[in-house]
Amino acid sequence: MDIYQKALKLHSDYQGKIEVKSKVRVRNKEELSLAYSPGVAEPCREIEKNKEKIYKYTARGNQVAVVSSGTAVLGLGDIGPEAALPVMEGKAVLFKEFANVDAFPLCIGTKDVNEIVNFVKLLEPTFAGINLEDISAPKCFEIEAKLKEETEMAIFHDDQHGTAIVVLAAVINALKLVNKNLEEIKIVVNGAGAAATAVSKLLLDAGAKNLIINDKIGILNSSNLDQYDFLRQQLIKRTNPDHLEGGMAEAVKDADLFIGLSVGNILKPEMVKEMAAEPLVFAMANPIPEIGPETASKAGAAVIATGRSDFPNQINNVLAFPGVFRGALDVRASEISEDMKIAAAEAIADLAADNLSAEYIIPDPFDQRVVPAVAFAVARSAIDNDLAEIKISDQKLKNKINKKLKSLNNK
Repeated sequence: MDIYQKALKLHSDYQGKIEVKSKVRVRNKEELSLAYSPGVAEPCREIEKNKEKIYKYTARGNQVAVVSSGTAVLGLGDIGPEAALPVMEGKAVLFKEFANVDAFPLCIGTKDVNEIVNFVKLLEPTFAGINLEDISAPKCFEIEAKLKEETEMAIFHDDQHGTAIVVLAAVINALKLVNKNLEEIKIVVNGAGAAATAVSKLLLDAGAKNLIINDKIGILNSSNLDQYDFLRQQLIKRTNPDHLEGGMAEAVKDADLFIGLSVGNILKPEMVKEMAAEPLVFAMANPIPEIGPETASKAGAAVIATGRSDFPNQINNVLAFPGVFRGALDVRASEISEDMKIAAAEAIADLAADNLSAEYIIPDPFDQRVVPAVAFAVARSAIDNDLAEIKISDQKLKNKINKKLKSLNNK
């Protein structure tokens, strides 16, 4: 069987990938009385008197909702909330298996921004964090912004920020290999969707100065702002400092770094040859990259990354989101800020820094150092930037994270 047939059989055999298991036994009257009535009334009374005790007496502090409208699923597009459910179940599995975070898939039957926002807001008594998933642009930007403003939950749109964090980590290390600095290089991002927007913003926040965005209508530039939507207008204000015009060929000329978040086979070998010396090519379109790794290498690319697991340097979001939420939850972060994302990227990059090569610029997703390192960096940043309710020493923070992850390591 090929991978798709095997996956279909797995989903059918188990009727989905997740279940709810009790932490406590209920096998006699006493255990029933403690877990439910009448004993359960006492923690209810304690939480009524002090809502902060919800973290002591319930699982809220370790619970995340994976929320999707099913409008931008993987490479499948708008397939609806029912068809999106296998993906959201899978995300819940990754949360649990990598970071011991309890995640619940919630596929919702609406595309309306306000309805989605109101639905998620009503979940706040139960969940400490929200992972927005596979919601199409530009609605995903508006939904995230409103939820960050109107709730105190940790809000994270993984399609945007998980990708951006791992890209930044890979860029940090790739630049070390070619002895270049983020502040001095020319970067071209092809695409202007959710992931491309987040990647561009995080690179700029991390210090990039010369970043050009090219999409299907060409290089984003300020010559005619009226042709762009509000989001692209905002990007133009921070990009293309030399006011370049044209398309892909003009954008990538003399560029040090190409980041593709668009469609396959759009970057030609002759374009790579026109890039700066020792160019970096991140061709991340799936399943077909913007340029094949072998083709890019023959054209002169010094380091190549893709979104595929069958090539070196896969930009895989699982390097980011489990640790990000583990860290945010463990200090009760009120949001996941840009500084926290940069801290996560730097932590991922550090893990690969001692053994860098053109085929190893980021750690393997199954490297057990990743989640605790990212969690610590994110939590520490939240504490330092006054975004954490729990402020503890480095050692106590590491102990807390490791305690949460211990059961996973013992599997």
